[in-house]
Amino acid sequence: MSSPFVVAVQENSPASRSGLLPGDELLSIANVKPRDVIEYQLLVEEPSFEIEVMRGGLTFSISIEKLAGEPLGVEVSSALFDRVRTCDNHCEFCFIYQLPKGMRKSLYMKDDDYRLSFLYGNFTTLTRFTEWDLERVITERLSPLFVSIHATDPELRARMLRNPRGAISLRWLKAMLEEGIEVHGQIVVCPGLNDSQALYQTLCGVISEYHELESVAVVPLGISKFLKEPAMREHTEQEAQDVVDIVEHFQSVFMELLGRRMVYCSDEYYLLANREFPEHTLYDGFPQHENGIGMARAFQRAFFGDKKAQIGIKPGFFSWVDGAPAQGYRAKRTSEVLHIRPKGHSSGKIAVLTSAYGRRVLAPLIEAAGADNVRLIEVRNEYFGGNIAVAGLMTGVDISRTLLAEPDGDRYLLPDVCLTEGRFLDGLRLDDLPKSVEVIPTDGASFRAAIAAESTKLTGVFR
Repeated sequence: MSSPFVVAVQENSPASRSGLLPGDELLSIANVKPRDVIEYQLLVEEPSFEIEVMRGGLTFSISIEKLAGEPLGVEVSSALFDRVRTCDNHCEFCFIYQLPKGMRKSLYMKDDDYRLSFLYGNFTTLTRFTEWDLERVITERLSPLFVSIHATDPELRARMLRNPRGAISLRWLKAMLEEGIEVHGQIVVCPGLNDSQALYQTLCGVISEYHELESVAVVPLGISKFLKEPAMREHTEQEAQDVVDIVEHFQSVFMELLGRRMVYCSDEYYLLANREFPEHTLYDGFPQHENGIGMARAFQRAFFGDKKAQIGIKPGFFSWVDGAPAQGYRAKRTSEVLHIRPKGHSSGKIAVLTSAYGRRVLAPLIEAAGADNVRLIEVRNEYFGGNIAVAGLMTGVDISRTLLAEPDGDRYLLPDVCLTEGRFLDGLRLDDLPKSVEVIPTDGASFRAAIAAESTKLTGVFR
């Protein structure tokens, strides 16, 4: 097990006053070698403790004296100090298997680690979960967690995960729910495998066995052009409509039995089914907003002035592999790299770079607001291909290709959701783009503010 390194020390913090420096290796805290940032955070909550440090090959101790609960003021190098618990499932629909060659090595890591579920919202199948893990989750109240369900029928779930432990690992979910741990579930629907009657049976299983779940997201599988599984395919419009119908039926059932809807379709399903997004009240506070559940409706409401609308997006999926600050590890990360156009350099025309699905969400908003100086540029996802049409998976190479065909002088807006610390999934950075872009937060209020800066005709009222 490796030890964390100090990345940064906050000025005038207890760490700074005690002499900790960037580059220090933290060998132990209060004679305990922490396994992860969760244990680290618990240890540094104490008012007084010793840290064993290695600096320049020398080992020594530093005494920390601070108020109980006062932040230590240190950012460490990673979230997990021991090895990431990797996934030993072999799901046909796994998107990691569909990545092209040549991407950053860290992106090919398949984790199935409950700690990353707690820290960053990653979904875990629980097939590598143990009795010791259960004890820790309950004792330390590591909540919320995010669990991939896919099917409640043991045989079908084992088949989908291509792992016999998939047939029994939901017992850990039941045990956690019985102990009051908040858990959110996800069902990735694959046409011909766990849709239709199988989906109906899965949601029946949720009612009978896992009704304490906080929410369940129903999302379609993602397919790239690199998929090698012949049984996996995209949804037809009718199949998408069937999924929406089943989920909305069970929303009524859950509402009658539990007083809440619990299960929700992703925005992508409504786009695939060519149906209107549900009203915001039907999302019950957007419990899985970050998973694409109600994100479009929340964006719309924020755009039209609802200050209470859920905004922003927290990291997940690929985000954790780049490292995240230990201090405030439950907080959302924000974009740190923004390219702002030089003042007076714009023609006044605004061009918004977005995905195919993003265009379908933004177009009616721009029309309703009367922003006639704003145009949408759809970035076709040729890097991944397949049915990948979300803004979060736009890549630098596709954006570059698109920008090369556009005129100079316009103000180009880009959502921050496709960037991690200024870098796209394909490794390109903002400086690699052929034209300057302005990166804006991916929420309705920020989008409206960005386009209103150049528009004297922006209208529209909250509705």
